[in-house]
Amino acid sequence: MADPLSRIMAPQTFQELFSQWALFPDAALCAGGTGFMYGQGSRVPEFPQSIILLDKIEELKKISRTERYLEIGAAVKLSQLIRIGKIVPEALRMSLSLAADVQVRNQASIAGNICLASPGRIPDAVVPMIALDAQYELRTAQSSRWVSAARFSSAAPQELLTRIRIPLEVWSFTHYQKFGSSAIGIAGSGGSALFMMKNEKNILANLRIVCAGKSIFRDKSSEAMLLGKRLPLLPKDSEAFADRWKNYLSGTDSSADGLGEDAQGELAKVQIINFVRTVLRHISD
Repeated sequence: MADPLSRIMAPQTFQELFSQWALFPDAALCAGGTGFMYGQGSRVPEFPQSIILLDKIEELKKISRTERYLEIGAAVKLSQLIRIGKIVPEALRMSLSLAADVQVRNQASIAGNICLASPGRIPDAVVPMIALDAQYELRTAQSSRWVSAARFSSAAPQELLTRIRIPLEVWSFTHYQKFGSSAIGIAGSGGSALFMMKNEKNILANLRIVCAGKSIFRDKSSEAMLLGKRLPLLPKDSEAFADRWKNYLSGTDSSADGLGEDAQGELAKVQIINFVRTVLRHISD
């Protein structure tokens, strides 16, 4: 059992935060606290001995918009992003609206959701963040850096995800689906799939499909093969695209990819291909 809780710190600035973190390097960061409860089945949950609360740092709770970007502070709650409306990309709102229940969404922060990865689990916000080309600001006591959502795996020691920057683009059609855990083969979690399309004068100008099982799946070469095609797509183009995804998934059959050649892995492939075929029907004859 963990040691009894002995200290809770509530810095109001980044300087205070990193000073306290330096004194207690094993302290756990807390924006919403839902991460502490994840995976705990006992009636009396255990907590870290030292906790640094982030909800007093105002910069982490800001949401701002420029002509090109939406910027979201790391401590913004999931429910707040859902309620804001169209300022938040539809893909992100769709995924967050299906993340846990309303009580958890009211408490959980966006950065907490992104960072709460574990073996066999992709957090709900990750798929739309990758599809939307989001960038994460990671800050230490001495410096800060930006990293793309597609390349982010975890923060370094003594590094904090402080801000999320999402390019503002208009997508003509968005479709998101969350799979049950039995369908994707992940204990305690499900998979998801996201399709986004941009239509300019009946020409397919942009297309993105990102799927999550135990890891992320995206085939940029299949996306490129449809760019410039006239809408609605011809059946032969839709079929070629679906076949391309079949071939892509057939090459991701190791256990590390999360789509192994067992029954669950095969069912996961079927779920993803069915999703691809479903969205193709929306844009085909």
